[in-house]
This record gives sequence, structure tokens and C-alpha cells, in this order.
Amino acid sequence: MQKIGLFYGSDTGCTDDITKDFISIWGDEDLDVREIDDVSKEDFDQFKVLILGLSTWYDGDLQSDWENFYDDFKEINFTDKVVAIYGLGDQIGYGEYFVDGIGIIAKVVLENGGKIIGHWPIEGYRFTDSVAVIEEKEDYFYGLAIDHDNESQLSDERLEKWINQIKLELKPYIALEHITI
Repeated sequence: MQKIGLFYGSDTGCTDDITKDFISIWGDEDLDVREIDDVSKEDFDQFKVLILGLSTWYDGDLQSDWENFYDDFKEINFTDKVVAIYGLGDQIGYGEYFVDGIGIIAKVVLENGGKIIGHWPIEGYRFTDSVAVIEEKEDYFYGLAIDHDNESQLSDERLEKWINQIKLELKPYIALEHITI
């Protein structure tokens, strides 16, 4: 079976911690895990399924490694690729930019022919605005939103539910024979 590419970036270690939790829940047999600062745009060609992780900084900025890679990222052809995205943000301190990184990345994936799975409900979050909210489906984010600053007690539960959700959504695209849901 072809592996799933899990590419992520982390500055302070929070996204790294969530990624480790993701791997622990998912199991690492199917995953090829790489930090985005060690990835080239050609590396994306190896995968039919990608899981992308990042955080949002300051006034809606991408995490620094994603920011450095962004020009190359915009050139990737996502046709026939399925992508799930998780992102960290601070809905209280930066509520007007909450998990904007998810939306920035998602829009490139969609513009370049990809399919996004793992939409996550906005219910239960307290934020002002976010480009991660799907315009056509206003009660959902493009991916899993994690506020580890203010709601760390919900991170594990949200992550586990989201992983189960994307495993179900991936069934038409790849075989996950040894993975239980």
C-alpha cells in the first residue's frame, strides 16, 4: 500500500506535539512523516494522500517553515490528490485570524485541483473571523482547528474524532486494511 505523506511545520513545538499525538493515534505504518522545511515540491508527487499540519502566527501568517515554502507550494499540482489539514491557532488572543493557515493552504490545494477531506465543525469555538471557514459551508473549517493555548483539554478528543473521520472519508481512495476505526 502506498504511504500517506504527513508534512508539518512547528516553531514552538506545539504542532510537533500534536503531530506526535496524531501518529500515536493513527499508527505509523501508513505514514511518511516529514517536517516541511525538509520537503521539496517534488516530494508531493510521491503521494496520492497528504495530511498537512501547521500553525497560524500573528495576524494570520503561516508558520515560518510553511511561509518559506509557500511560493513552491503554490506551484504543486494537486490533481488526483486527497488532502486533510490540521492547524493550531489562538481563538482568544487572535480571534480575527483563528487558524487562518488552514484556509491559506486549503485554498491553494483546491485551486490546484486537489480534494480536501476532514472538514471540521466550527461549533464550540469562540473566534471572530477565519479564512479557514469554508465559504460555501459556513459552519465548517477546511480542516481540524486546534486551540492548544486556550482549550488544550479538548485537543486529544478532537484529534481522535478527526482521525476517525478522515479514515472513513479516505476509504474510497485507499485501502486501510489493517487500520481499525
